[in-house]
Amino acid sequence: MFEIGIYLYDEIEVLDFAGPFEVFSTATRVHGRMHPGANPCFAVSTIGETGRSVRTRGGLLVLPHSAFGGHPPLDLLVVPGGVVNAEMENPAVLRWIQAQYEHARIVASVCTGAFLLGKAGLLKGKRVTTHWEDVADLRELLTESKVVEGVRWVDEGRVVTSAGISAGIDMSLHLVERLEGRALALATARQMDYVWTEG
Repeated sequence: MFEIGIYLYDEIEVLDFAGPFEVFSTATRVHGRMHPGANPCFAVSTIGETGRSVRTRGGLLVLPHSAFGGHPPLDLLVVPGGVVNAEMENPAVLRWIQAQYEHARIVASVCTGAFLLGKAGLLKGKRVTTHWEDVADLRELLTESKVVEGVRWVDEGRVVTSAGISAGIDMSLHLVERLEGRALALATARQMDYVWTEG
């Protein structure tokens, strides 16, 4: 079973975290129907710095499942986007992201979450993407990376980045395919009634 953690913080974009959460939780249900009696393929949870509720960009209050010190070891960390200015200047957040990278199989970002991966030093020399509106700023931040646009996600092995908001759903389906196979990814997209844009 893959342990998946999604980082939550104030001013996060709702679909940036809810989209991937829905993909991985739906994939687990679909996998259970496809393979009765099998162990769940994913365990997905949300993580906040302190565990207190966070206020999203649209004002929704969300309570993370756990805090930095209370979550299980992660196989996959998803860092969603939103207004990331404060997070980029928070050493505790950057250290935590770096620590997850040391042990996790994959660290992924949605939208402006790429700025946090960049500030944590995970994107040097890699191809990356983000929301079309933020490409120029990401290029300015990541002078040693190749920031690409016009794609839904970029997979660099241990680091995967996606374009804006809904692209996180496409990236998450790609990760389902990568971790558990194409059949499950396609069945998950169908269950969600979602037209999967691949690449």
